[in-house]
Amino acid sequence: MAKIFVEAYGCSASFADSEMISGLIQNGGHTLVEDSSESDLNIVVTCSVKDATANKMIHRIKSLKSKPLVVAGCLPKAEKNTVEKFTENASMLGPNSLGKTLQVIDSALKGRKQIALEDSDLSKVGLPKVRLNPAVGIVEIASGCMSECTFCQTKLSKGDLSSYRLGDIVRQVQTEVNEGCKEVWLTSTDNGCYGFDIGTDLPSLVNAVVEIPDDFMIRVGMMNPMYMPRIKENLIESYDNDKVFKFLHVPVQSGSDKVLHDMKRGHTSGTFREIVKKAKERFDNFTISTDIIVGFPSETKEDFEKTVRLLDETRPDVVNLSRYSARPGTEAAEMKQIDVAEVKQRSKVIFEQINKISTENNQKWIGWRGRVLFDEKTDDGVKGRNFTYKPVFVRDGVDIGQWHTVEIIDATTSTLLGKISS
Repeated sequence: MAKIFVEAYGCSASFADSEMISGLIQNGGHTLVEDSSESDLNIVVTCSVKDATANKMIHRIKSLKSKPLVVAGCLPKAEKNTVEKFTENASMLGPNSLGKTLQVIDSALKGRKQIALEDSDLSKVGLPKVRLNPAVGIVEIASGCMSECTFCQTKLSKGDLSSYRLGDIVRQVQTEVNEGCKEVWLTSTDNGCYGFDIGTDLPSLVNAVVEIPDDFMIRVGMMNPMYMPRIKENLIESYDNDKVFKFLHVPVQSGSDKVLHDMKRGHTSGTFREIVKKAKERFDNFTISTDIIVGFPSETKEDFEKTVRLLDETRPDVVNLSRYSARPGTEAAEMKQIDVAEVKQRSKVIFEQINKISTENNQKWIGWRGRVLFDEKTDDGVKGRNFTYKPVFVRDGVDIGQWHTVEIIDATTSTLLGKISS
């Protein structure tokens, strides 16, 4: 039996995969260690969504390859040759191949390279797991997506939509709560199209999960705007339950309909505007998170200005900003690219804009008093979330998994600063 080190990068689905890989390792009789210096074998669960991320993955692969190594997650599935370029001997495990985890580990420990990138019919719901955070349960509700975005490698890695059965997901959430989780993340490549392949949808799932009688909160993960018109009315209704964080992550990517068409996003900027309007009309306080890509190959200066205007109009609380980077195997990688200096300049403009909007949005919370669920230890305090999933930092010594009444006394661009209130 071996000592195994596991680390993960990327989205919440990637971290969920790492939890399940760790669970399978423990069930297989191996021991998990917290440092690669103590291990007999290393596993890195990778992400390949951006150039910068892929470069970080390559750095980690080179750092960990002195011992038997398993490269798991999206990078080996989307870019097998890239992995082999930097480590000829590493075994590989695809994001939908977790059923082969112990086989691949055993081969690698014996010095035999094994490639397991093909999708298996194993559902990720119900697999054993070792949680990264005892207060947070990450539940994958589907794999793959229905989109064909020209800039994205995710489809190459995870394939077409395969939704897990509603009843199985509800049972998994119940398990997470029974085992002490106070916060449950419903996650997948694209939550917005959950269930379309099996005759159900996301609002039906949320309504079923909130019926679980225990005290816990649900964070509904990222959903592409493309499918929102089909579910938005019922989805907003499902958010009316106190167990659901008033939080939506809807990545618009651009304010230009022409660029969105070239990206094959399947939605318009108006789709995003309508979603934001619906949420803010229904609820007095609601957190909107979105993603923006600047410098897509066909983005003109006029297109860029449309993105600036969209952000000014909708004023999202969180914006995940990326400079476009050509990913191997994608359509957009074949297009004529914009000058790097111009992309940097556009990124700087958006960065300053979103910092201003986020700060102004957060300052409106100063003086608010209410319940906060603490879910993360930091170096100098504890971080929690209020009912809109706003991050709240306190220096008081409280345990994660606990609710406390907090008064907000200050705010930064990314966080509300509070004190425990009796």
